[in-house]
Amino acid sequence: MTHRHLTLTPALALALALALAAASLLAACGRSTPEAAPAPVAFDKTLTLNGITFRVSAPNASSVGPVSIVPSGLTVTNDTITQEVDGTVVGAEIADLDVNGWPELYVFTRSAGSGSYGSVIGQAVNEGKSLSAIFLPDITEDATLAEGYMGRDEFAVVENSLVRRFPIYAAGDINAAPSGKTRQVKYTLAAGEAGWLLRTGDVSEY
Repeated sequence: MTHRHLTLTPALALALALALAAASLLAACGRSTPEAAPAPVAFDKTLTLNGITFRVSAPNASSVGPVSIVPSGLTVTNDTITQEVDGTVVGAEIADLDVNGWPELYVFTRSAGSGSYGSVIGQAVNEGKSLSAIFLPDITEDATLAEGYMGRDEFAVVENSLVRRFPIYAAGDINAAPSGKTRQVKYTLAAGEAGWLLRTGDVSEY
């Protein structure tokens, strides 16, 4: 029996050496692969109060996207409301701030980026028949409230108020490190000229 010997050319020898080195590196690293980016977290929540239901949903797939509000239980119109938001939907609450027996919906949004500026989309029930928008004034329109404001808002319904909290920044502070206190603003609901208005009430710092 004759034996044939494989002759390694320089190119074949180099390829074999590279393959062995790659295999050794994978073994040392536990055959790890780069981690995939986390998938966007969609928002979907259903809220009910006094016979009126809202389903709030948003894909939260980009820095600007739609939010859908589907009401049910209204006697005249239950049309879906779709609105584009700057950022993502981070929460929603149902309440009756003006204690008139009919609920309001408050959807909380947060912009992309380090600022994380918050906003509110509101809808109020008109005597069980239809909906009207609720307007939240821009905080920068009030010099006192806007002093030291750089975003990072948090919203919540507390008793008969919509409460907004955010850190206070001093001159020279970077966004990630506010050095001041926390400002809390309480809003009450009132009828406006073209819908409903969230009016500034008590303001405190702690």
